[in-house]
Amino acid sequence: MSGTQNQINTSLYEHFPDKIQIAVIGLGYVGLPLAVILGQKYSTIGFDIDYQRITELQNYTDSTHELTEPELREATNLVFTSNAEHIQSATIYIVAVPTPIDRFKRPDLSYLLAASHTIGRILKKGDIVIYESTVYPGCTEGDCVPVLVKESGLIYNQDFFCGYSPERINPGDRSRPITSIKKVTSGSTPEIAEVVDQLYKSVITAGTFKATSIKVAEASKAIENAQRDVNISFMNELALLFDRLDIDTQDVLDAASTKWNFLNFRPGLVGGHCISVDPYYLLHKAESVGYYPQVLLSGRRINDQMGVYIANKVVKLMIKKGHRIEGSRVLVLGITYKENCSDIRNSKVVDLIKELEEYGITVDVWDPWASAEQVKEKFNLTLQQPSNRYEGIVLAVAHDSFLNTDIESLKLDDCVIYDVNGLLEKAKHTSRM
Repeated sequence: MSGTQNQINTSLYEHFPDKIQIAVIGLGYVGLPLAVILGQKYSTIGFDIDYQRITELQNYTDSTHELTEPELREATNLVFTSNAEHIQSATIYIVAVPTPIDRFKRPDLSYLLAASHTIGRILKKGDIVIYESTVYPGCTEGDCVPVLVKESGLIYNQDFFCGYSPERINPGDRSRPITSIKKVTSGSTPEIAEVVDQLYKSVITAGTFKATSIKVAEASKAIENAQRDVNISFMNELALLFDRLDIDTQDVLDAASTKWNFLNFRPGLVGGHCISVDPYYLLHKAESVGYYPQVLLSGRRINDQMGVYIANKVVKLMIKKGHRIEGSRVLVLGITYKENCSDIRNSKVVDLIKELEEYGITVDVWDPWASAEQVKEKFNLTLQQPSNRYEGIVLAVAHDSFLNTDIESLKLDDCVIYDVNGLLEKAKHTSRM
């Protein structure tokens, strides 16, 4: 190791943790909880380009409903800003911005690269940039680092360093806060890997796992959600089969799950920003090296068609009950991608709604968790509380609040009730996944 390299690393250790200042870039479902726990211990700046988001957080309000006002107030060392000049003093930058896919289902790195441009312009010698956004293996050092180098004029792993620690937030799950989920960490040199690991270990009570490289850490995140996607696709394929055999899929799974080593995945709509997106990042990287993974591709194909399948199933059930399809009314309960969560990104419920509308059905949509403005802007759909009586009702998302919904008061005679997530007792639905 050169004398300069040794001097920088020694300086980092000397300044850790007493004099470090952290900037968290992106304050969504991932960045905000992270900024809050860091802000309880370190001088932390939460940065987001969304001025409205910053304003609400400065008033201790979280529109995603992940954190309460008291929890936001606990981060006494945390301030929020939308001005990039205010994060110039940071020594550690943590990037937690979205990594979606485009309409062709290719990785969209625009947010990630924009954040890298912003940081690169203010990067200083000795700084560390840690990425948390889900990417394909090699993205941090192959796509982001060159931007940091170009913008800063600094030398990677001599003047500045990088780390990668994949996010493991579970939106809507109050039983698993960020501190209770073990964190994978990594760094661009062995010394930096240790610094990154110690940083997270100091705020994550569940502990950390130090990966052997940044690529390994990136790959670990990619396969976490790809594995769930494939397993759920198998359950969805079984649901398609058992429907033709006139067998209740949930009954089969209840029986099979009595064996200790049966993996109790359930069929359903696979949406959201992780499970329905991350496999495409792995697919992109695989194809770039000439490998075409069949299991990942088949799993995605099955899961992507389930919204249309459910809509067609509901229509067939309505026909059996003698309903005229065109002009009938169907109520869809839930539009977020998962239960007890306000996130509507990549919601597969939309596929279900659009397919029903193709039949000439009038579809009412209600979701107490979702933002009516965001749903209108994103999907051109209007949320409204149920005010009619319906020929069909689809429980698309298993929000706890729907358990208290008086479904009987919303039914017309011979109403079809389709339960996507097994929320209702058998006697209260017509069919389920």
